[in-house]
Amino acid sequence: MNLRENWRLVLLSLLLVLSSVALFVPFGGGASGNADAGVVDTGTTLQYGLELSGGTRIRAPVVGMHVDQVELPTDPSTVRDQEAQLASRLNVSLSDVRMTPSQGTVEVFADQNNGNVTKAEFAAAMGSLGYEVSEGDIDDGVTAETLDQMERTLDDKINRGGLTGGDASIVRPAGEPLIVVEVPNADRSEVLELIGSRGQVQIVAHFPEQRNGTTEYRDVPLFDQDGIQSVQNAQQGRGEQPPYVPITLEPEATENFSNAMNQFGFTNEGISACRYSQNESDAGYCLYTVRDGEVVFAASMSPGLAEIIRNDEFDGGFQTTASNFSDAQRLQLDLQAGALPSNLDLNAGTSFFLQPSLAEEFKLFSLITGFVAVLAVAGTVFLRYREPGVAAPMVLTAAAEVFILLGFASAIGLALDLSHIAGFIAVIGTGVDDLIIIADEILQEGEVRTGRVFESRFRKAFWVIGAAAATTIIALSPLAVLSLGDLQGFAIVTIVGVLIGVLVTRPAYGNILRNIVLD
Repeated sequence: MNLRENWRLVLLSLLLVLSSVALFVPFGGGASGNADAGVVDTGTTLQYGLELSGGTRIRAPVVGMHVDQVELPTDPSTVRDQEAQLASRLNVSLSDVRMTPSQGTVEVFADQNNGNVTKAEFAAAMGSLGYEVSEGDIDDGVTAETLDQMERTLDDKINRGGLTGGDASIVRPAGEPLIVVEVPNADRSEVLELIGSRGQVQIVAHFPEQRNGTTEYRDVPLFDQDGIQSVQNAQQGRGEQPPYVPITLEPEATENFSNAMNQFGFTNEGISACRYSQNESDAGYCLYTVRDGEVVFAASMSPGLAEIIRNDEFDGGFQTTASNFSDAQRLQLDLQAGALPSNLDLNAGTSFFLQPSLAEEFKLFSLITGFVAVLAVAGTVFLRYREPGVAAPMVLTAAAEVFILLGFASAIGLALDLSHIAGFIAVIGTGVDDLIIIADEILQEGEVRTGRVFESRFRKAFWVIGAAAATTIIALSPLAVLSLGDLQGFAIVTIVGVLIGVLVTRPAYGNILRNIVLD
């Protein structure tokens, strides 16, 4: 065989080898990977999506509203002061307000649908701070930067929370952007338990203070996730010691914590003086572990830590306590992954759960459907040409196209769903259709005696299938770009299959047919 004339066959063979490597050689997992993560356990590195492995998908917008193009002050202390004033005017917590001078944006993470904050109230509060903002200037949803932070934090929570194989992504349909969370082999309650709250953790000093001859209690936040340098694994605790999470504070948070403990009396009369479990209204000196506004645990200042702080020897080592080990593990997760800037609006979103047993049936039926499609195409081709030398290479070339497409899916880690399977079947049909055009153009116009005649007819046929491929790609491109759910997966697989066909398998079939006809 002349390699120079049959370089397209060489290219096809090379891609088949590379696809075999991608499908059967595990790189960092593959066939030996975790089946719970959607990895096929049949000796390949293919991955399955929710529809073929089972699991939960949640699509929801992010709670909040924002205004753009606001000339904000650049001084950090002024920004913090204005955030506090805005939060006070809107009667929300400080964590529900974010001003970003570099972007000129102001966000409020409160849902107007639930009556918390309306656009009119937001505009009025901005006006009270001296900004000219009308209700029409305020948009629903959050900024792109906050969406990116939500995606990163949710990814971290899912991966650290034991729900292997899941991920979060951002989709941007025509309306408000959505966060999509997909977790294989997990039911809805497991996923919601992990992502259904913001996971904001604070250590708050709760202590009595004399004012005008009466005793009043104050709550002073000491630090949150931003003040933590490192987090270790949750510990059970020994004896009567409750479960805890060892953490190390940042230098600034370390200094602030030491000063606050001395100033508020925790290192003197506040030692071992927390009685929260006996009387919440008169709790004494307590260090509250607060998660999403709720007290998870109330701890006393230990004598040993008090002495270290008094002697100015506190190095930032701290233990965040919880009532049980499960809560301690949840605290560890929240501290490591960080807090979500806002909540997902689950009432405005959708959720989908598919049982793994039903997904196994889908998997089987998908395989049967693909096999039937191949048999139907092969039978039609053989009935048309009744010449094995022409029809057999046609079917084998179409099968090679699907195999290369599977290798591509495995190489990029594409999790196959039913929409992708539909794309594979469409590729089989369009591929064989193009091969029939090539065969008809070459064989139906009389005998081929020379290579020049063959090339002339082949180029004529290739212009036809090239134009058809271009039309298909142009028609499916909007579906591939827009976030339209399953339609996007179908469009991507079909477009990639058409490109593989036009650039590799159709020309390779032309080489095969040339050798058959001229010999």
